[in-house]
Amino acid sequence: MDTTTPSDAVTYAVTPNPAPASADERARRMDSQPFGTVFTDHLAKATWTSDAGWHHRRVEPFGDLVLHPGATVLHYGQQVFEGLKAYRWADGSVHLFRPEANAARFATSAVRMALPPLSEDDFIGAIEALIGVDAAWVPGADETSLYLRPMLIGTEACLGVRPSQTVEFVLLASPVGAYFPNGVKPVSIWVAQGFHRAGAGGTGQAKTAGNYAASLLPQQQAQDHGCDQVLFLDASRDLYVEELGGMNVFAVRRDGTVWTPRVTGTILEGVTRSSVIELLRADGREVVERDISIDELRDGISSGAIEEFFACGTAAVVTPIARLVTPSYDLVIGDGGPGTLTTSLRGRLTDIQYGRAEDHLGWMRRVL
Repeated sequence: MDTTTPSDAVTYAVTPNPAPASADERARRMDSQPFGTVFTDHLAKATWTSDAGWHHRRVEPFGDLVLHPGATVLHYGQQVFEGLKAYRWADGSVHLFRPEANAARFATSAVRMALPPLSEDDFIGAIEALIGVDAAWVPGADETSLYLRPMLIGTEACLGVRPSQTVEFVLLASPVGAYFPNGVKPVSIWVAQGFHRAGAGGTGQAKTAGNYAASLLPQQQAQDHGCDQVLFLDASRDLYVEELGGMNVFAVRRDGTVWTPRVTGTILEGVTRSSVIELLRADGREVVERDISIDELRDGISSGAIEEFFACGTAAVVTPIARLVTPSYDLVIGDGGPGTLTTSLRGRLTDIQYGRAEDHLGWMRRVL
């Protein structure tokens, strides 16, 4: 099991909230609230300026941000964020799943958006500091967790189109319940019509707000067609499968191979995606990262050559996909239920995350 101890490389000064939620209030707020709508008592922050670099690292009472109306984040979208979870194990300890991978992606996203990258020590130090004061907010029920949202925002008051000379790092935390409270439910997917998430040379591989804003209208259209999620195709040919609005996708073939779209700069390289690939390859299963056309996907589902199709990401871990829908066809994948491999992968990942299985790959990091 995990033997990692919390780091002390970066220190965040703590100012306790003078009026934290009572135990009863905390329990009430944590009970079955919509995802991402309840927040803990504190925030972790750090400030960057072009002359001083990163400084003023602190944990302070949760509260609204104060921004000048001319802040660059409001006008030019100079922002990046991450998403990861803290898990409470049966012995009461708290662990993170592959936070080093999130820290690396956070830094890569920052560079793409002309923001100063935060070091891994800073990234993890902020999480340790925040969990240290808000540990009571980490739930302990099955499949619950504390969702962590680090972000960088350009704060300089300047309407000139250039990188911000002042930047704020903010880490907030939200206790979340089970993604599938009534059992894993396969979802239906609408193939985006005339809309794309990102183009070559753009910001598709960065985790930045604009990519998600661009997905909202197609997501709304998916719901208008009775579907849960939207699947985006590539922008150059409108032909190759890329990803959902916030999840990577995999196709399980009858011959035992698993296919997933290759990372080309327009697809976000998910931490869960890389974890799934590593688990599959450790089992000796062939994983093929390649361009997959929507026609190839349709034909494979129709013929039965593709037996399972699933999505993966931090929030839901692994999500089975039951239907693929366009204006021309509505295809049921397999028998419409969660596939055997999909179910197995989800169980293996969550067992590692919650300490129910040995962490042979060294993914878990203890923070409390």
